[in-house]
Parts: sequence; C-alpha cells; structure tokens
Amino acid sequence: MINNKPKDRRLLSEINVTPLVDVMLVLLIIFMVTAPMLQQGFDVDLPKVAAKDIPAKEERLVLTITKKRKIFINEHPVDLLKLRKKLQKICKNRADKEIFLKADKNVPYGFVMKAMAEIKEAGISKLGMITRPIEEER
Repeated sequence: MINNKPKDRRLLSEINVTPLVDVMLVLLIIFMVTAPMLQQGFDVDLPKVAAKDIPAKEERLVLTITKKRKIFINEHPVDLLKLRKKLQKICKNRADKEIFLKADKNVPYGFVMKAMAEIKEAGISKLGMITRPIEEER
C-alpha cells in the first residue's frame, strides 16, 4: 500500500546575503577610488589672511589667475586682451555686477593690477578677493 500523505517539507525562506555583501563592497571601493577624481579646478597658491566668507546670492563669478599667468573665468580660459569684452557679455544680463578674484601669490602685482583694470573697464562695480584663511599654529 502506497501512502499518499504529503511529506513534511518546509519551505526554505532564507536569503543568501553573501553575494549582496560582495557587490556592495565592490561598489564601495569603486566610489572611494573615483570620488577624488571628480574634483576639478586649478592649483593656485592663495595668500593667507584673516577674513570672513562673503555670502553669495547668485552663482559666483570667479576670475582665477594661475602661477603661469593663465586667466580663467570659472573654468573657462580667457586671454587678458579679450577679458574686458568677455566680462561685459557675461555681466550684461546679471543683476549683481560682482566678481571674485583668485590670484596665485606668486603672480606679479602688475599683472594682477592689469586684470583688475580690465574688470573695472568691463563695468563691474564689486570686486572680491579670495584668500586662504590663516591656519592657527599649534
């Protein structure tokens, strides 16, 4: 005689998390390696001064002068001779005619003054200087 009773079987409802942990660790390593590569910018050695941050209402317009006398408006390179016209076009539709100057401390003073003269001739009324805060000595 054959017994037709269903066997006492229970469903196994456990999830194997080992592959999930492996994938998460790989993703973590990928993000840790790629995150520092996402930062872009220019290496500028700023002078150190004691000053407070300036609050900004619009997107900041930053003019950067590198050690090699290269000029950038935000991340876009500009020649000193074309700087005035470029700034006039940019500030034409801006309500706040303001620019921040970030110059390497090794750039000659005369070159920075030429750039500042072009900024003034472009009709920009406010000029802020970006510096690095003085680190407290320990």
